[in-house]
Amino acid sequence: MNFNKQDINNALQNITAPGEGKNLVESNSIKNIVIFGKEVIVDVVIGNPTLQAKKKTEVDIMKAIHEHVNQKIDVKVNIKAEIVKKPVNIIRGKEIPGIKNIIAIASGKGGVGKSTITANIAVSLAKMGFSVGILDADVYGPSMPMMFDVVKERPLSVNVEGKSKMKPIESHGVKILSLGFFTDQDQAVIWRGPMASKALNQMIFDADWGELDFLLVDLPPGTGDIHLAMVQAVPITGAVIVSTPQNIALADAKKGVAMFKQESINVPVLGIIENMSYFTPEDLPNKKYYIFGKDGAKNLASDLDTALLGEIPLVQSIREAGDVGHPVALQENTILQEVFVETTKNILTQLVKRNENLPPTEIVRITTLSGCSAI
Repeated sequence: MNFNKQDINNALQNITAPGEGKNLVESNSIKNIVIFGKEVIVDVVIGNPTLQAKKKTEVDIMKAIHEHVNQKIDVKVNIKAEIVKKPVNIIRGKEIPGIKNIIAIASGKGGVGKSTITANIAVSLAKMGFSVGILDADVYGPSMPMMFDVVKERPLSVNVEGKSKMKPIESHGVKILSLGFFTDQDQAVIWRGPMASKALNQMIFDADWGELDFLLVDLPPGTGDIHLAMVQAVPITGAVIVSTPQNIALADAKKGVAMFKQESINVPVLGIIENMSYFTPEDLPNKKYYIFGKDGAKNLASDLDTALLGEIPLVQSIREAGDVGHPVALQENTILQEVFVETTKNILTQLVKRNENLPPTEIVRITTLSGCSAI
């Protein structure tokens, strides 16, 4: 009984494992062939893990060797199933020319002060010397026009390389586009998801943003159509989650983090900002009252292996400043300005860490953070 490995290999070319498009040899499923006299041991790896597929492959191998080599060969088949993981279809959008970093500001829950945080972070970045824009993507409740005292403004049309573009409204050194510029202040926006997404895309790509170091995207609460539309439209550099200390808000914030970390989205979460963290009375400046709980966002950030970017106090002047269109971060030499500057620096630090780990082909790379004034 004379035969060799090539004889066995030739016989196995007649077999295709269930679900495979090629025969066992072409698909590199045969990992080893060992011959001991009239005994042959075949080690096989297939992609179908079912018992039926394994059994069929084993029987087909034995039949092929007996028919094409010799009926008296004692055949032993070792089959292992390895599921080949298909590449995930990563959701990615196209670049906006001239914009270096796009940061999504999100919250799982409404009413946590996400827009207030966005406005003050934008102002803090602008005061550091960065060029900054805000895209108010909260299409159902746009608030940026009020927070920057530009409710009555309307974007002009400008000609850019033969194309008509919207010119963002500028206030306090920040460029702003919002659906609020195109609707009456008291008008309810009643749109289905596709309509809202179309409006959002127009504000992104039909605008003359110019050169921006940062475009902050103020997302609506939750995890819905607008969020998906954003990650499909543009490559988000990183996301910041805003929460308050209560357990119910933290539970929703956790969902927000989970959304960005989904394998098909995979947007780095830069960290969590805790708003309304504590209350300090004017007459007791050294006292902190943790009305909504203490260390909620800090513990959540630790659990989710992300950074706590800042703890913003519950202070009446923050609300008052936003209501009159003069974000509190504009106020010089105040504790609140210091809090927002520190929070903004923490965001930049996390962004630097994030971009240092990117491959060279990625579109964004911050290389220095000297005094928070260079990109």
